Amino acid sequence: MTDTIRQKHLAARDSKAKRGTILGVGLVIALAALTACGGSDAEKPVAGAETEAPSSAPPSAVPSAVPSELPEPSAPATVDPAKVTCEYRKDDSGSPAKFVGFPPKKPTKAALRAKTMTVRTNQGDIVIELTPYTPCTVNSFAFLAGKKYFDNTVCHRLVTAETNGLDLLQCGDPQAKGDGENPTDGTGGPGYLFPDENLGPQYVRGVVFMAQGGDAANSNGSQFAISFSNENAQLPAAYTPFGVVVQGMEVVDKIVKGGVNTAPDGIDITSDEGGSNAPKLPVKIKTVVVR
Repeated sequence: MTDTIRQKHLAARDSKAKRGTILGVGLVIALAALTACGGSDAEKPVAGAETEAPSSAPPSAVPSAVPSELPEPSAPATVDPAKVTCEYRKDDSGSPAKFVGFPPKKPTKAALRAKTMTVRTNQGDIVIELTPYTPCTVNSFAFLAGKKYFDNTVCHRLVTAETNGLDLLQCGDPQAKGDGENPTDGTGGPGYLFPDENLGPQYVRGVVFMAQGGDAANSNGSQFAISFSNENAQLPAAYTPFGVVVQGMEVVDKIVKGGVNTAPDGIDITSDEGGSNAPKLPVKIKTVVVR
């Protein structure tokens, strides 16, 4: 979602560095490719590489309305969510992990019934309406939430159209510090990965989707991103959209209005392995509730 993305020299990095890219920069690199960025410098701000300057409108200038529900995928769902068997595989990349076990391969009844995921933060609650087209993603969140996995973690990354060409708040890395200085922010996960789901809907304001690198399909973990403008509609359909914010976008806007704590070198990626710009307003997740 989003935070350690690169281009040509990605292949030269080790698997651990690659994991950081998956959960961090992936979105930015994907946008660079989408906008025909020809530069080979992975640390070059995406906004500077765009063929058309992104909107610099503040959050207040972005339409406040969010869709009442996530659009259906372009291809109709062909599998009954209740009959799905999920594939959760071990993450052997060497990235930081907070392992609390593997979710059940068959989505639980509670996960299948779940309608919302509430992210309770020190800045306010963010309520996400879940889509039925992502049973394995919801099953994973329900499992992790039940294990208190997200408790006392932070939303570690904030990027805007001005800094990165995207408007995203990213959370879900259990080891992140969210201070704009920790070189491994954006690389942590639950110790397992799972495939993409529901690809197709655009990542407009209010849509919540899984964070992974554009070069690392089917490598979802625990990190997710909240889109706070329509700038992200430019992104390719490579990130699992699993819900839409129905309450609490004003909380996200407040965090955005607080500003970005940029990395020491002024670049979103603070090292080959991770790191990210962070919200100046600390965003601590008290707990996550899926029901």
